[in-house]
Amino acid sequence: MEVIVSDTPQESARLAADVITALYRDKPDAVLGVATGSSPVWVYDELGRRVGAGELTMAAGQAFMLDEYVGLAADHPQRYRHVIDRDFTAKVDLPADRVHGPDGLADDLAAACAAYEDQIREAGGVDLQLLGIGTDGHIAFNEPGSSLASRTRIKTLTAQTRADNARFFDGDVDAVPRHCLTQGVGTIMDARHIVLLANGRAKAEAVHHLVEGPVTAMWPGSVLQFHPHVTVFLDPAAASRLQLASYFVEAARGKPDWQGF
Repeated sequence: MEVIVSDTPQESARLAADVITALYRDKPDAVLGVATGSSPVWVYDELGRRVGAGELTMAAGQAFMLDEYVGLAADHPQRYRHVIDRDFTAKVDLPADRVHGPDGLADDLAAACAAYEDQIREAGGVDLQLLGIGTDGHIAFNEPGSSLASRTRIKTLTAQTRADNARFFDGDVDAVPRHCLTQGVGTIMDARHIVLLANGRAKAEAVHHLVEGPVTAMWPGSVLQFHPHVTVFLDPAAASRLQLASYFVEAARGKPDWQGF
C-alpha cells in the first residue's frame, strides 16, 4: 500500500489526477471507477482542467459508479447519477452514455445488481477505482460488518452514514434514503489499481484502521491491505493517527516519483 501525505487536499487531488492521466495515456480505452462524496471532487476538477487544456482525453474510455440510492426520484438532484454527471462527466470528454451506474429505481433490485456485475465484467473490469472512506471505515456503501467477499447488492445505510450524508440533503437526515445499491467489497477488490483519498481529522481514525489496523469487517476499508496495488492520498489531518505518518511525509518529499514505496 502506497501512502502519500500531501500538504493540502488540492495537492493530493493533483497527484491522483497524475495517476489517471498516465493511465489514459497508456490505455486510451481505460475503465475508470468513479466515486461520489467530497474527496474526489478536486480530482474531477483537475481532470476537467487537463481535458480543457488538451493535456488529456478520456473520450474512448468508460466509467462505472460505485453506488446509487434506492428510491430517489429520477430527477432528484442528490441521485448519484446526477451528482456524477455534474461533478465528473460534465467536466471531461467521456461521453455520458459510457458512464454506467446501478439502477436504484429497478423493479427487481437483485436482478439489477447482478446485471451491473455482468456489465463491469463485460467491460473488462475496472482499471483504476477512485475511493473515499467513511468515518466508520466504509468504502462505497459497504458498512461495518459487510462481507469482505461481497458483490453488488442492496444495503441498509447505518445511522452514522445517513447523518454524515445529511449535509447533501440540507441537513435533513430524514430525507437521506435508508437503502442503496453498492458495489461489494469483492467487486472493488477486483479493480487493478485502487486510489483512495481522505482529508480532514474526522477521517483520521478510519485511515488508521485502513493502513495500520488488523483486517476486519468492522472496518471494511482495512481489506485493501490485501490488494496488490493501492495508493492512498492523505492530508496531514487525515494522517494524524498514523504511527508512521512522519515516515510517509518524508518519503513523499524525498521521492518525487513517489510510486513504489
